[in-house]
Amino acid sequence: WPSIFSGLEIIANHVTFSHRDGGGSPSLLDLLVSLGRNHDATLALADLNAELDYSPGAMVYISGRVLEHSVGPWLNGEWFVIAHFMKDAVHNRVGVPRPGFPMESFFLELVGRRQKGKTQKRGRK
Repeated sequence: WPSIFSGLEIIANHVTFSHRDGGGSPSLLDLLVSLGRNHDATLALADLNAELDYSPGAMVYISGRVLEHSVGPWLNGEWFVIAHFMKDAVHNRVGVPRPGFPMESFFLELVGRRQKGKTQKRGRK
């Protein structure tokens, strides 16, 4: 199926020690999808001193190159994650420039809010 990501990895029942993704692009977000059954896994983001609930069905976007992250032992059940990511080497190989860092103004424009100096487009009634 078509995907905007250049890589996909499945990690099953594996403790993931604290790391940063060396080949990733710092300006792009990775999509992590937690699946499985009856587990209580958490996603730790050491740089933010945060632990996120990583229950089955949780979807998290992070910059894996920038944020140190890990999934420690969980007490029960089966856990697996589908990690979607982009590698800088792929962009370099095909001559595509790395996208810039996401900016708040970009997201506000997507949801139709006004930006300085621009008017909001109105749809038909």
